[in-house]
Amino acid sequence: MAASPGPAGVGGAGAVYGSGSSGFALDSGLEIKTRSVEQTLLPLVSQITTLINHKDNTKKSDKTLQAIQRVGQAVNLAVGRFVKVGEAIANENWDLKEEINIACIEAKQAGETIAALTDITNLNHLESDGQITIFTDKTGVIKAARLLLSSVTKVLLLADRVVIKQIITSRNKVLATMERLEKVNSFQEFVQIFSQFGNEMVEFAHLSGDRQNDLKDEKKKAKMAAARAILEKCTMMLLTASKTCLRHPNCESAHKNKEGVFDRMKVALDKVIEIVTDCKPNGETDISSISIFTGIKEFKMNIEALRENLYFQSKENLSVTLEVILERTEDFTDSAYTSHEHRERILELSTQARMELQQLISVWIQAQSKKTKSIAEELELSILKISHSLNELKKELHSTATQLAADLLKYHADHVVLKALKLTGVEGNLEALAEYACKLSEQKEQLVETCRLLRHISGTEPLEITCIHAEETFQVTGQQIISAAETLTLHPSSKIAKENLDVFCEAWESQISDMSTLLREINDVFEGRRGEKYGYLSLPKPMKNNANLKSLKPDKPDSEEQAKIAKLGLKLGLLTSDADCEIEKWEDQENEIVQYGRNMSSMAYSLYLFTRGEGPLKTSQDLIHQLEVFAAEGLKLTASVQAFSKQLKDDDKLMLLLEINKLIPLCHQLQTVTKTSLQNKVFLKVKETYEKLPHIYLYLVKAPFSSNKLLVPTEGQFISFFHALSTRIIYYLLS
Repeated sequence: MAASPGPAGVGGAGAVYGSGSSGFALDSGLEIKTRSVEQTLLPLVSQITTLINHKDNTKKSDKTLQAIQRVGQAVNLAVGRFVKVGEAIANENWDLKEEINIACIEAKQAGETIAALTDITNLNHLESDGQITIFTDKTGVIKAARLLLSSVTKVLLLADRVVIKQIITSRNKVLATMERLEKVNSFQEFVQIFSQFGNEMVEFAHLSGDRQNDLKDEKKKAKMAAARAILEKCTMMLLTASKTCLRHPNCESAHKNKEGVFDRMKVALDKVIEIVTDCKPNGETDISSISIFTGIKEFKMNIEALRENLYFQSKENLSVTLEVILERTEDFTDSAYTSHEHRERILELSTQARMELQQLISVWIQAQSKKTKSIAEELELSILKISHSLNELKKELHSTATQLAADLLKYHADHVVLKALKLTGVEGNLEALAEYACKLSEQKEQLVETCRLLRHISGTEPLEITCIHAEETFQVTGQQIISAAETLTLHPSSKIAKENLDVFCEAWESQISDMSTLLREINDVFEGRRGEKYGYLSLPKPMKNNANLKSLKPDKPDSEEQAKIAKLGLKLGLLTSDADCEIEKWEDQENEIVQYGRNMSSMAYSLYLFTRGEGPLKTSQDLIHQLEVFAAEGLKLTASVQAFSKQLKDDDKLMLLLEINKLIPLCHQLQTVTKTSLQNKVFLKVKETYEKLPHIYLYLVKAPFSSNKLLVPTEGQFISFFHALSTRIIYYLLS
């Protein structure tokens, strides 16, 4: 579907275009839900508006007439090119061919009509002052313009159905392969099918990611992001959970663990399709209640409307609305984790809001019968008072939820329970497993309830959705960790079971980190800093004297390269999470290796977001600057590792230096690449560089480090961290 002009949205009425004083408007009955369709139509709307606006002044000079004719011809030519694309799409999609062709014919006829009506060669009526009259058929021009925009919009929306069909087809392929994965009984068969599954997931991630970025509705974008995050994180869980089942086919907890992953991925896949098709299965509706902050916002709008219309709504409705809001504050006052002070303050402010509303209603009734200035002033005062009370309630609820979340995140930052579960697993201690499983369940309930409170005070619908996603993730992942720990405890010598537990624990830790980001974003919205971007702090400003960047016009990568970049980007995202987890294990957080590792991890994550069209890197210049800084940090890292090697025995020291020094020319090569014109050849050069690195892995995995616990991390921590970091460098270079 390379010929598609861009994805759009399908839906009900809503697309209206106007041209001010011209009186021209289009109501096509087609709602535009994506940015690509909107951006495609805007130039056409602008050109047509230029033509229509000339009807107010019927006398035109010859120069003006020629300009109008050029616009009319440009519209017709653009429509002609557009129709060719539409016809190509129709030929590739027989189920939509007839509809697309009809819309294309309408668009072509409308374009030709506009060209004819603006053709000055068809006008021979000369006025005495040397000017001629244009648009003798004004109604015909407006009619043709409406038909043109309507038919072009139809073609775009029909083309969008092709895009939607692509996403559905991709989802169906993923589901079919997942069903095969569920039924495999041998490792060899599993590896073959999982390889196919990985490629299909990359394709689906690419298509759904494009769709997410194209959506205009921020709420739908947030839902899509949540569903795609589940699929991304569950892919690794599916791998290890399936391997564990194959290794221990008679283990009930292993099967339970695996089934949970498959079920969650299927639900997420369905959610993506629900969003792109804009319809819920079996006529379901969104039953989630509105948050307290949203309720307060709507309530305040209603009472403020009384300034303009005293009969805007009934007094009973206002009272019911306020009671619904205050009833939801019981989530805070009934919570075992809310402090006594916060609880008392919330109850006090709720009572005050009820009293203020009764006073407002009393004044409101008087104002309906007495139209005096004093009553109007008293009504205004009552509105201000209840608004103030509700603002104070919002502040108290925000303080309660964010303080609880911050304390909880700080308390669980060291992940003591997860470490204990891992230890009891390898020891095969079933009694200790029960104890720590209970503690994790308690922690899970705390986090779930905190997410529920954060949703109430999130301030925007996208953040509300993120809170719901976090709540569901803690709920599901907590139980999966327990089943994975049970499997390891029953099979304490199983490396696969241990790997599986590690993956689920990393997912939990990743969600804790995401919750910290969520808390920060909620605070930003509350304090009016909405929209600020948090990027890597050392990202330099754009260079002023780089001629190469100004003339840079890289070729668009083909579909194979795009798929490869998307796949590597996905892996990069997973590896940065792994590296971050390892970094947190270092006792000495001021260690240079830790600092460079943290910086490189932050930059690598920004690069991962860049492959998805998200994050702080917005342009090719941003990407190149990040490449330069990344290479520089890599050189600093090698210097620190060289210093670290002095603590090792002679043989280990020599081997480490031989392998690590291979990273130095790679960093230099990366610096060179950023200073030259970036063409497609760069991809091949980097690929060649990649071939030089496998030996580093072999050494890092097998090297017997000597350990000085006072100065360096444990052997396992260092190897794991550096392995993840070097791997991340490779995938970063490739993407």
